[in-house]
This record gives sequence, structure tokens and C-alpha cells, in this order.
Amino acid sequence: MPHNKRESLIFTVMMCFTMVFVMSIYNVSFHTGGLHLLTLQKAWLGFPVAYVFAMCCDWFLVSGLAKGFAFRYLVKPSDSGIKIAVCVSCCMVIPMVVIMSLYGAVEAAVSQGVWAQIPVIWLTNIPRNFIMALPLQMLIAGPLVRKVFRTLFPEGTVLA
Repeated sequence: MPHNKRESLIFTVMMCFTMVFVMSIYNVSFHTGGLHLLTLQKAWLGFPVAYVFAMCCDWFLVSGLAKGFAFRYLVKPSDSGIKIAVCVSCCMVIPMVVIMSLYGAVEAAVSQGVWAQIPVIWLTNIPRNFIMALPLQMLIAGPLVRKVFRTLFPEGTVLA
């Protein structure tokens, strides 16, 4: 886990990139009826705006709330690193899924011209995204990004 603000920013950039990219492909595949070359193209074209939105939500809103909740109710700073990582990750996934599902609902409504359907699309997206995002975060993206992050930036190499 990051130890200072600079490390936290670098880690967040890497984690957000991984999660948004995979979840974009996942969601676009639902709207296009499967995983095709067109799915990857649409996901890649929509990725920059989704990434910037997710990064801003993560950095300015969700991260502080999630860490605050995790350290107030679930873990102590003296707990093991893996316990802290798991608890903070779970606390991050829940609000990010809710926010990004709304983003996806608005994006789908704009592209399909069905503004009145935003609440239905949003409420449909939340459980579908949650069942993908939580295992993705806990089993693939989290461990992968932590490993890559610490390989690129060993402890003590990124100054505060």
C-alpha cells in the first residue's frame, strides 16, 4: 500500500486505469451483445472520459470516505497489510460501483436517446457491475497493481 500522497496518487492512477479499462470492456460487451473487436473499439474510445471521471471521483471523493470508514470501523493501522488492503479495497469498490454505474447509465442513455430510462439502467448496472468489480479488484487488479507498483517503486523511493 502507498505510504505518502505521491505514492497514493501513482497507485491510484495505476489502479483506476486497470479497473476502468476492464470494466469498460465488460459493460460495452453487454450493450453490444458480446465480446467482439467492435466492443474493444467502443470501450477504448469511451475510456478516456470514463477514466478521468473515475479518477476524479476516486481521488477527491471516494478514497477519503472509504479509508475513513475502513479505519474507523474495520481495521487499525497496526493490522496486517493484507487485512488493510482487503478492507480498504472493499470499501472503495462499493461507492465506485454505484457512481460509475450511474456514469454508465447516463452514457448509455445519451447514446440510445432514452433519458427516461436512466434510473432503470442505473439500478440494473449496480449489481451487474458489483459482481464483476469486487472479484476483479480482490483477485486480479489489486494484487497485480500492488505487485507492479512495488516493483516499479520500492518502499522509500517515492519521496513525500
